[in-house]
Amino acid sequence: MLGILAGLDDGSEGEVFLLGSPLHQMDEEQRANLRAQSVGFVFQSFMLVPTLNALENVQLPALLRGESDKQSRDQAKALLSQLGLAERLTHLPSQLSGGEQQRVALARAFSGRPALLFADEPTGNLDRKTGDRIADLLFSLNRDFATTLILVTHDEQLAARCDRRLRVRDGKLWEEA
Repeated sequence: MLGILAGLDDGSEGEVFLLGSPLHQMDEEQRANLRAQSVGFVFQSFMLVPTLNALENVQLPALLRGESDKQSRDQAKALLSQLGLAERLTHLPSQLSGGEQQRVALARAFSGRPALLFADEPTGNLDRKTGDRIADLLFSLNRDFATTLILVTHDEQLAARCDRRLRVRDGKLWEEA
């Protein structure tokens, strides 16, 4: 069960839980720690640090979580290799294609084996062929890591690949049958 609840109609207005943790009772440092330990993000615009190479971009979240340099580097190398980027470890984002940048972003998002991964239009800045390859990788990693994936997209083909689909219409959330 996902466990994201907010502002229920049962009198619990203002209570928000994420992965069983009461966000409404946590301070900013506790929320940041929960995100660092349990949540991954993939953005349409990749959001890579331009002055860090591919390996360093993937390694960064692990270092921020307190993992050792060796452990985080080994894990980052393994993920980038799994995504076909073993020969591109030392390349800066500006030296990578859009598809390569998104694969680096996927590796970074999955580097902490998150329980929950948010993906906001992860194929939106890519051509259809590259986007389909990125989607295949995203769903493959999602299965391999047993991560709950919350995917936001306007792409009907991408949405059709999800087990469950919700739509926002007129400010209300609706589940597709």
